[in-house]
Amino acid sequence: MFSFRLKYFLATLLLLLVEVCIALFVRDSFIRPYLGDVLVVVLLYCSVMSFFRLRPFIAALGVLLFAFTIEMLQFLNAVDLLGLQGNRIAETLLGNHFDWKDMLAYVVGVAVVLLIEVLRGRNHSGRSGTFVENVNRDP
Repeated sequence: MFSFRLKYFLATLLLLLVEVCIALFVRDSFIRPYLGDVLVVVLLYCSVMSFFRLRPFIAALGVLLFAFTIEMLQFLNAVDLLGLQGNRIAETLLGNHFDWKDMLAYVVGVAVVLLIEVLRGRNHSGRSGTFVENVNRDP
């Protein structure tokens, strides 16, 4: 189950760099709030896949559930409940503003990941199959 994969790790580093650049330099109403949320799910997926040999669908579902959990913690004002108001690290990691559009962005991110995995599977293995066969195939 544990397996280091360089391609996913390099993708993780690249996506982390993009996310940091978005956070530091982009102040708009689309890229930062929506594309950033789509990319963070892809970043988390690549991070998981860097170290664990999981079926793409299982890894993507786990990342989606994790993202939903963080968003629900925002809904519950977890930062305030934990007494971490003003703690920039806690506010950055947990966030402090619930938005249904963020949930949609996470779903879009997972859909992008699964689409890429299906296309990679067809291009690299020469095999095709149903969507479920491709996303559940061992990487």
